[in-house]
Order: sequence, then C-alpha cells, then structure tokens
Amino acid sequence: MADLWLQLADYFFLLFHTSLIFFNLFGWVIQSLRVWNLVTLLLTALSWFGLGIFYGIGYCPLTDWHWTVLQELGHTHLPASYVQYLFERLIGWSITPLTADYLTVSSFFMALVLSIILNIRDYRRKKC
Repeated sequence: MADLWLQLADYFFLLFHTSLIFFNLFGWVIQSLRVWNLVTLLLTALSWFGLGIFYGIGYCPLTDWHWTVLQELGHTHLPASYVQYLFERLIGWSITPLTADYLTVSSFFMALVLSIILNIRDYRRKKC
C-alpha cells in the first residue's frame, strides 16, 4: 500500500512541478494570468536565491520532495537538475548538467523580464 502512495506522489510531483515550470515560462502570454505568473516567478526566484543561501543556489523544495519520493521508490543517481530529469524521463534525452542549467536560467530570466514588462504595461493601461 505504501508503494501505491509513493507512486501517486511521484505522478503528483511530476504533473504539478512540470505544470508550474510551464506556467512560469508561458503564463505571461494570457493577460488574465500575468499577475499570477509574476507571483510564481518571484516565488521561484525566492526559492532559488533565498532558500538557496542555505541549501545551495537553485534550491527547489518541490525537487527535494520529489527526490525523496523517488529514493523511497528505489531510484538512485538522480540528477541535481529537475530539468535534466524531465528531459530524460519525459522524452528520453540525456542532457548535460551545464546544458540543463543554461536552459533553466536563460528561460527563467526571459520569462521574468517578459512578465515584468507586460505587467507594467497592463498596469499603466489600466491606470489611464
């Protein structure tokens, strides 16, 4: 029975965490979601750089919790990067840690800049 709960937790984290990543990257596209997109991007930055002071830059509690579940299921040698893990698990591509970090950081900051610019623009238009 415990394995069933662990399997469910694995699928939950896979779905929730991947959805959050996609929302962070593309949530700014839908105007009604832009404020929430900016909030989740800022929370992600707070985790990476705030909690990262204590646990290592780029720390994500969702990754940490998912790794705990996977280790309980017997998985070993998990990568440091969740993006590296997603590439391997979802599409079967093995990417280097450096490539995963580059994709993660560049995509995150592009989404953050776009979200900030569009939220400011929306705020100014609404204000007028």
